[in-house]
Amino acid sequence: MKEKSMIPLFFFLLFAASCVIYVPYPVEEPPPSQEETYKEPPPEPISRYDTSFFYEYLSSHGRWFSHPSYGYVWTPRVHLYKWRPYTYGRWTWTDYGWTWASHFEWGWAPFHYGRWGWTQSLGWFWVPENRWGPAWVTWRKSNLYVGWAPIPPGAVRGWSVRIQSLPYSLDHSYWIFVEGSYFFEPRLNRYILPVERNQNLVKFTVRKTDIIRQGNRVINKGIDVNVLERITQRKITKHKLQKTSDPGGTKVKVDKVELFKPKVKENETAAPKNVIRKKEVEKEIPQSPVGRLEKRAPSEKEEKILGEIHKRQMKLLERSQEKELERLKKEWQEKKEELKGEEKKEIGKKYKKELEKLKKLHQNEKEKLKERLQKEEKKLEKKKVKKKD
Repeated sequence: MKEKSMIPLFFFLLFAASCVIYVPYPVEEPPPSQEETYKEPPPEPISRYDTSFFYEYLSSHGRWFSHPSYGYVWTPRVHLYKWRPYTYGRWTWTDYGWTWASHFEWGWAPFHYGRWGWTQSLGWFWVPENRWGPAWVTWRKSNLYVGWAPIPPGAVRGWSVRIQSLPYSLDHSYWIFVEGSYFFEPRLNRYILPVERNQNLVKFTVRKTDIIRQGNRVINKGIDVNVLERITQRKITKHKLQKTSDPGGTKVKVDKVELFKPKVKENETAAPKNVIRKKEVEKEIPQSPVGRLEKRAPSEKEEKILGEIHKRQMKLLERSQEKELERLKKEWQEKKEELKGEEKKEIGKKYKKELEKLKKLHQNEKEKLKERLQKEEKKLEKKKVKKKD
């Protein structure tokens, strides 16, 4: 009797145990595996910026207008003598190649995205694009000089791997030159050679364009580091590029460059809120490098600053010319030691002709610079007279 009463109890316990074992996980949350599984890295965060951010951010630093060839373009509100893109800042070598560190708060955008164009009526204007690069420039070099120029809009279309040439030569006025020894100066604008030197320096230098893509990274290799170490006579150290979370000025530190570098999506429907007419831009753009000083009578301080700039321009021109002459003479002395007799005389005549030719070029450059500086001074005098009246 006792055994019979135990049988139902046994079946009840067995049934209860099976129910405990069979408690499934919810469909949305599968049971943990006994084996360790590989986890894929999280995807890159989706960019919260698109091209409309350019329109919004840069509106307070310049003017937007519609260009017949490029759509909406921007001109900066800059009141600096002889301002050109890639002049007020410095160069650094980073893991992205030659990287421009602008002194302007807004410099993170137009010197790293898009292209710069120029016309006589509008001056320099920026065409926005959404691909980031360390600097959209092409280069020139010689034993004495380093030069660079903005790559114009439309010069490169649909490139996929590498840019090693441009479809046409740039006007000599596009180029910015410094003596090699000043290339890494933090205030590089103080050492830029007068534009009157450009025409000859373009002839005396070799162009080098080398911008490559490695995955999603754009690298401006430009002039080889070893070559620049020889030209600048200094050891080049690589800086790590570190992204910042907010827009603002670029900071160069001992071993890194801090720069706002957002991923920007294309937004074809985006447009600036305030667009001015092209004719209004043309009225505002100063036709002379004097810039703001032409709009009104200069203060004593501004007049003094301009005088100092003029002196520095002449000094830079004369010093660079002297170095060229010294280099040519040194080449002749080295060559003369290797030669004898008639051959030595013939080479001597050749170098003498080259020396005279170079001196004439230098004199022409100097006269052009003097002429420009005198014109600027006369315009300032006229403004001062009008102010007194």
